[in-house]
Amino acid sequence: MRRCISAFLLIASIAVSAAAFPASNSSLSRRAITQDLMDQFIRFTKLSFAADDFLPCNSPLGLTVVKTLNDAQTDTQGFVVRDDSEKQIIAAFRGSSSIQDFLTDFSIALVPFSSPGVTNTNNAEAHFGFLSAFNSVASDMLSAVSSELQAHPDYELISTGHSLGAALASLGGVSLASNFPGTPLQVFTFGQPRTGDSAYADLAEQLIGVDKLFRAVHTSDGVPTLVPRSLGYEHHETEYWNFQDPCEYDNHRHSAEITLRLADRSDPIPATDINNVKVCSGREDPTCSDSIPSGGINSAHLTYFGENVVNIIFDPSSVCF
Repeated sequence: MRRCISAFLLIASIAVSAAAFPASNSSLSRRAITQDLMDQFIRFTKLSFAADDFLPCNSPLGLTVVKTLNDAQTDTQGFVVRDDSEKQIIAAFRGSSSIQDFLTDFSIALVPFSSPGVTNTNNAEAHFGFLSAFNSVASDMLSAVSSELQAHPDYELISTGHSLGAALASLGGVSLASNFPGTPLQVFTFGQPRTGDSAYADLAEQLIGVDKLFRAVHTSDGVPTLVPRSLGYEHHETEYWNFQDPCEYDNHRHSAEITLRLADRSDPIPATDINNVKVCSGREDPTCSDSIPSGGINSAHLTYFGENVVNIIFDPSSVCF
């Protein structure tokens, strides 16, 4: 019987997690999301986790891999896949999994945003490590996407990733919007750290659109707030806060008690319940994940919409067909 998260990780993050949960559902003012959007969150979570090169995944979710992205110097990986049933071309980026990745994560100086094919940057600045990592695979990504769009001009573009990969997916979205204007594009990120300054947020929102930016945060995930605003960073819209998790919060006690709820619990709150997700307002909504003290990488960072990256690494059958 599979636990939602390991007991060890739960204990390690219990202090941070306790602050994540409101007194009751009614205390949160929120706009509902649709089941269709929830299904997309689940799907792109799986694709983001499938980008981890520990697997490796020859056919993520049964889709056609058209290009594997890999740069040895920055240790940046991902892939471009084609989904013929949904008519989508998807770029997915790997999260942190090596020493080089963590060096990338902590290269936090803001530098002028510059990337292949992006001509008008509006003086935006981005995280040096994230930008360097993305640019190391940007040309390969753009070449693969260009070839696919020539063969499938009616397909939509998707950029997605988790953790470090989420920051790269945000940068990838800006790159795709700039290089393929007029092509439908959506960006789905999970546990995205702040990626640039307010001018970068402006750029992403203007090029992609706030209604096409889906920045998901799971409960008390400490990574989205790890890079502080005091250094000049600011998130772009739109945050979707999965504020309540069945593995960590007992809905009937109306308190911040942390519980370890098993899959056979008689009254579980589904991890994929649309009522557990709040659509946040603005870039840094103080009633969403900004309300939680940052704890860095914790158990909440490893699980999104019922999928746990550690479980998938050990049993990739749910994402690699």
